[in-house]
Amino acid sequence: MIDAVNENPVWTSDLLHSPHEAADKAPRVRRMFNAIAPRYELVNTLFSAGRYAYWRRKAVQLSYGSVSDEVLDIACGTGDFARAFAQAGPRRVVGCDFAHAMLMRAVGGMKWVEADALRLPFEDGSFTIASCAFGIRNFADFDAGLREMHRVLRSGGRAIILEFMRPTNAVIRRVYEFFSNRVMPVAATWVSGDRSGAYRYFPRSVVTFLDADQMCARLQAAGFVQTTATSLTWGVVKVYVATRS
Repeated sequence: MIDAVNENPVWTSDLLHSPHEAADKAPRVRRMFNAIAPRYELVNTLFSAGRYAYWRRKAVQLSYGSVSDEVLDIACGTGDFARAFAQAGPRRVVGCDFAHAMLMRAVGGMKWVEADALRLPFEDGSFTIASCAFGIRNFADFDAGLREMHRVLRSGGRAIILEFMRPTNAVIRRVYEFFSNRVMPVAATWVSGDRSGAYRYFPRSVVTFLDADQMCARLQAAGFVQTTATSLTWGVVKVYVATRS
């Protein structure tokens, strides 16, 4: 299947105009991540200048975790965010993703589950932390995904979300978007050998996504309270922390 994806781009120019409105977004996202899985972590490290690891560590710190926590990392990919949580020593860490090729490369001794973020195979109140790093904007139904995060959390549990944002500073935004729209797609495609269009999709999925105020409002609409948004690296990334009342 992965070879077929490489021969037929998942994302065309027409679809990239409004990628979040694609009627068949979910299967396209799954095919895309299956295609880029072999060099996914390498590309992330290279084109974030190593900041990916810092962003994950900072998000774990902002979760104010403890040894009694039980963590579900949603859209876990190859497991980098789940591993960051595991290093903090919680009672349990589970990672889930619907891209099989990603999970095949997940390591770290945690439990890995192949599952759709919109239909999580866990009972209500199963976890104290539900996390998602750079995956929320890939959901076919964003609000349904937030409701699922809310459902699987216990009372007082926290949702920890890492997501790219357009920097609010005009100068930083121009530099960032020149890099992400012009440089990164070409260079990352070359490094990864990808033909799915993934590295054209990623920057478009950021600029057409919600801003921080909208994100917090949607978290509150899903039932969360005490939502906060912390900026990292000149506003390129936000860490959202929201509590289940």
